[in-house]
Amino acid sequence: MPESFLIDHAGSVRLGVFVGILVAMSALEALAPRRARRRSREKRWPLHLGLAAAGGLVGRILAPVGAVAAAAYSESQGLGLFTRLDWPVWIEWTLTVLLFDLAVYGQHVLSHHWRWLWRLHRLHHQDVDLDATSGVRFHPVEIGLSTLWKAVVALALGPSVGAVVLFEIVLNGTALFNHANLRLPLALDRVLRLVLVTPDMHRVHHSVDPEESRRNYGFAVVAWDHLFRTYQAQPAAGQQGMTLGVDERSA
Repeated sequence: MPESFLIDHAGSVRLGVFVGILVAMSALEALAPRRARRRSREKRWPLHLGLAAAGGLVGRILAPVGAVAAAAYSESQGLGLFTRLDWPVWIEWTLTVLLFDLAVYGQHVLSHHWRWLWRLHRLHHQDVDLDATSGVRFHPVEIGLSTLWKAVVALALGPSVGAVVLFEIVLNGTALFNHANLRLPLALDRVLRLVLVTPDMHRVHHSVDPEESRRNYGFAVVAWDHLFRTYQAQPAAGQQGMTLGVDERSA
C-alpha cells in the first residue's frame, strides 16, 4: 500500500480495517468459540463500543499532538533517529512497527505496576468475558495518555508518517484478534505464536490470578514477552478452567 494513500486516507483505512476485523472475528467467535459466555453480547457490547467511540473522540482531539503529527514534525525538522540514517524504506518501516510495539509493551507493563495507571487500566480487565470488542474496552483517559506516549516515541525515532499510520492499523487489528473468543486449531496457534500474540496466549493475561495477569503483555509481537521473561504459555487452570476478570480483593 503506497505511503501517500495511507497518509491521505488514514482515517478511512483504519476504520475499514477495524470494522472488517471486528465483523470477521465476531463471525468466527460464533462458529468456533473458545469459552462459553457468562454475559451476552447485548449486555457487554454497548459499553465496549461506547468506550471505543469515546476513545476515538479523544484521539481526534489529541490528533494535533499525536504520533502522526509528531512524525510529520520530526520529518520536517530532521529530528529523531531515522532522519539521520539512510536506510532502505522497508527496514525503517519494519523497525518503526517493532519499536512502537515495544513502546506499547512497556506502557502496558507500567499500567500494571504503577497504581495510578492501574486505576485506569483495570477497566479493561474487569471484563468477565473476552471477545474481539474487549480489545477496545479502555478508559478514554488511558487512550489519551497512550496517544501522548506514542507521540514522544515518534519524536525520538523520527519515523515516516506512513509507517506510523501502518503501526496504528496493526495495533488496532491485533488487539481485536488477540482478545477474540476464538478457538484456533492448536497446531495453528503454535505456529502463529512464534511471531504474533494469539487469543489463547493473551487470555492468560486476563486471568483473575494476579500473577498470571502480569504475564503476556504483548499486543502484536510475541518476542517482547520472551525477551523480558513475561511469557506464559497457558493458564494454570487451563483455558476452560481459568476465571477472567479482576480479583477486587487484591486489585
